[in-house]
Amino acid sequence: MKRSGLLGALRKALGRGARTGSGRGKGEAEHAAGGRPTPIYVSTRVLVGIVALVVVVVALFLYAAPTVPIVALGGMALAIVLSFPVRALSHVMPRPVAILVTVLGLLGLVALALFYLVPLLIQQLRDLVVQVPTIANQANRLLLDLIEFLDERQLLPSSDPEEFGRSLVDDLFDRVQSLTENVLRGLFGFIPRAFGFGVALFGVLFVGVYLLADVRKVKAAYLRSAPRAYRRDFRDLWNAFGESLSRYLGGLALVVVIQGALASLALYVLDVPYAILLGAWVSATAIIPYLGAFLGGIPAVIVAAVFEDGTPTIESTATRVILVIVVYTLIQQLEGNFLTPRIQGNALHVHPILVLLAVIGGGELAGLAGVVFAVPAVAVLRVFFDFLRVRLKTE
Repeated sequence: MKRSGLLGALRKALGRGARTGSGRGKGEAEHAAGGRPTPIYVSTRVLVGIVALVVVVVALFLYAAPTVPIVALGGMALAIVLSFPVRALSHVMPRPVAILVTVLGLLGLVALALFYLVPLLIQQLRDLVVQVPTIANQANRLLLDLIEFLDERQLLPSSDPEEFGRSLVDDLFDRVQSLTENVLRGLFGFIPRAFGFGVALFGVLFVGVYLLADVRKVKAAYLRSAPRAYRRDFRDLWNAFGESLSRYLGGLALVVVIQGALASLALYVLDVPYAILLGAWVSATAIIPYLGAFLGGIPAVIVAAVFEDGTPTIESTATRVILVIVVYTLIQQLEGNFLTPRIQGNALHVHPILVLLAVIGGGELAGLAGVVFAVPAVAVLRVFFDFLRVRLKTE
């Protein structure tokens, strides 16, 4: 009995060892075949150091290659803008077809701009620069007529009208000369930067179209990165960002194009030279809330005042300038009271005072770039504020 009991125990031990060896061999085979990875344990301090090193390296890379963040942010903004027409077209056609139609329309607009609009703008800008001496002489005559008009009514701050006029003319010529030199320097410097601009533009188009086509994969990856308990909240945050930024950026692109087209048409009807160039300037400045309307109208008023067929008089020049001011005021009122509310709706949900303060603060912090990106930054902060306001609780 003892021998049989000893043999039984030995058989059990051998069987257990065989099963353990086979299980271990199976685990090694699974690991060799690409199963669960072997963890690498590090301390919290080492992990924090690795993360900090990665952040520093990425920051240095972005600082050394500033085109990369520009292309990335520009591509994201383009994808958000294009989602505006894609969403509208998706109601009448499948989404892939809507994306294809939108991208083809965008490429058509880019080709039209490159082969027709851009050369025309460069031509008008060159003609305007060439006409700078004529502008100065015309402005000189207008100033002399204005000084004589004010002197007859004893409204001049100086008792010597000739000295007052001479000082104004000298200051005007100095400013015009400085402006001309800066414009010419910019035109000559544009040629070597054209290739880099073309590469950046292609990168923005590529990133934007790629994100637009793979938005569902991007959204799925974004939701998988969130903890399981918070995925519904992260989905709400995604939808809030998409709705707010899409309506704002897409509506802004449409509004600025309409404003530029209306300004060009109105200036052409009023027989103001360089109507297309001045309309493009209106579109560029319309990105800036509130202040853009005034900045866009200043060049048109100046051109309307100094360019006139025949011998201009104070009355005819004043009439033309007043008409230009009225036209720009009507366009600004149309944009503020009809276009923006109908196209953008309440995309920002931010009080106009806060928007104006954000524009001023952005200009002080980052110059022109800060002014341009102030309102999108406010839109992002508003979405974050609304998201956290209803979720942050104290214990």
